[in-house]
Amino acid sequence: MKGLVLAGGTGTRLRPFSHTMPKQLIPIVNKPVLVHILEDIRAQGITEVGIVVGGYAGDIAAKLGDGSALGLRITYLHQDAPRGLAHCLVIAREFLGDADFVMYLGDNMLPQGIADIVADFRTGGADAQLAVQPVDDPRAFGMAELDDRQRVTRVVEKPAHPVGDLALIGVYVFSPRVHEAVAAIVPSGRGELEISDAVQWLVAGGHDVRASRYTGYWRDVGTVDDMLECNRELLRSLAPSVAGKADEASELIGPVEIGADSRVVNSRITGPVSIGRGTVIEDSVVGPDTTIGDDCVLSGAGVSYSIVLDTATISGVGGLYGSVIGRGALVASADGEGRRHRLMVGDHASVHLLTS
Repeated sequence: MKGLVLAGGTGTRLRPFSHTMPKQLIPIVNKPVLVHILEDIRAQGITEVGIVVGGYAGDIAAKLGDGSALGLRITYLHQDAPRGLAHCLVIAREFLGDADFVMYLGDNMLPQGIADIVADFRTGGADAQLAVQPVDDPRAFGMAELDDRQRVTRVVEKPAHPVGDLALIGVYVFSPRVHEAVAAIVPSGRGELEISDAVQWLVAGGHDVRASRYTGYWRDVGTVDDMLECNRELLRSLAPSVAGKADEASELIGPVEIGADSRVVNSRITGPVSIGRGTVIEDSVVGPDTTIGDDCVLSGAGVSYSIVLDTATISGVGGLYGSVIGRGALVASADGEGRRHRLMVGDHASVHLLTS
């Protein structure tokens, strides 16, 4: 079995961050979304993975290399423009050959893992196994309709009048027969080859298509609010770990992770909080539900329920909540006391909050 990860999207809903980095490399608990996904795939015993990449191909390749650090062999497959999920199978046809494969959308987080979904496919003998989960508004998703044996009877994209509430959540396991389906479909009204159309072709042709109900946490990390909520969810399982140093004037409360060469000075950290490597936090209050990246500087800062990316600086600004601070950004104030701020600051920006 092989893996196929789709990481060619542009991430328009995550601007300004996706202007300067692919959304698949945005860190959740100091680990890129794409690395979370690849580790999940590797846990299923899959070592050959193709990654469909677009305009940020160089950034992704620079981060992941050949995959050996993750125990994988990665092949990069270039898509010139977003042309639909099924189009990714056209691009990947030679790489996939006649192997069964897992297809995993590169902006989806399933922290409890896909082991049950893959096991259902391996033991059930279906041509396709779809991961599904109930949602509140089925009209916003691709939806699967099932019979009483969990066999898929219909797949429809964003139905105006849905039957049932089971959404496709971005993980599929296919036999090679799906390539026949992809070759048979035509672009949809929006000009893309839809994976839902390929799956429906299998269903209509009498092929065995089944669903696995995923009961764990699932999030499509497509917006800033999704990022923050997913970060909070994963922090709930954080194990305390202090590789750096916290001085005697500092207080660590609850699960706190401090990376190597990081220093906490005269500060209070209330977990769950993940702090990367080489970061300095001084005279500050951090957490809970916060991730601070590598080589950051926080001085006289107050941050909670936020994500601070690598090499950012926050100086003299308290009350940051629900914020995302980009790489190398500077947020500074002469006096932030008594204020509450929510900021979305892109990479290398400079924000100065001034008192009147």
